[in-house]
Amino acid sequence: MRVPFMPPNPPTSHHHLPEGFYISRWKEAGRAEADFGRLDAKSVVRNVYIMFSKSEIPIAHENQEIMDLVEPSDPLPYWFTEEDLATYGALYENSGFQTALQVPNRSMDLVLDIKDPKTEVPALLIMGEKDYVLNFPGMEDYIRGGTVKTFVPNLEIVFVLVGSHFVQEQSPDEVNNLVVNFLKTHN
Repeated sequence: MRVPFMPPNPPTSHHHLPEGFYISRWKEAGRAEADFGRLDAKSVVRNVYIMFSKSEIPIAHENQEIMDLVEPSDPLPYWFTEEDLATYGALYENSGFQTALQVPNRSMDLVLDIKDPKTEVPALLIMGEKDYVLNFPGMEDYIRGGTVKTFVPNLEIVFVLVGSHFVQEQSPDEVNNLVVNFLKTHN
């Protein structure tokens, strides 16, 4: 869900984005920790859900941090409740954000020696039609143009019309039905 299979090489599409691109910023040692550290865990989770539920790629200005892209008055996405926020905030208060930052943000530049990176089993990619990832340079063509099927030939791709990056939380019944039907078909 949300991000298609990419060959195990450092991505190049990010090089075409401004310096304030969130992944570029969060890959810098200590930068995200300092940015997140200015806020409590619940506020970080709130900001992440607001930012990544939009169609635009989160990009900060030169003298701005990523968490500053969200204003305190910005509303939560309609499908993300205050109860959800409290639950996730409490979980991250206990665990911190290290794993969330490591995978994928800080591991995508790893060079892996995989000769023929192909997934031959049936696979399902579910993305929101409004997912900001589709705005990464070349990403929409990579998915819709079928290049991704070079690496995952048995890939079924479904776009949820009103879906964002959090399509599985935004449209859980639709996503669950897609997954169950996929599994029934490929049993």
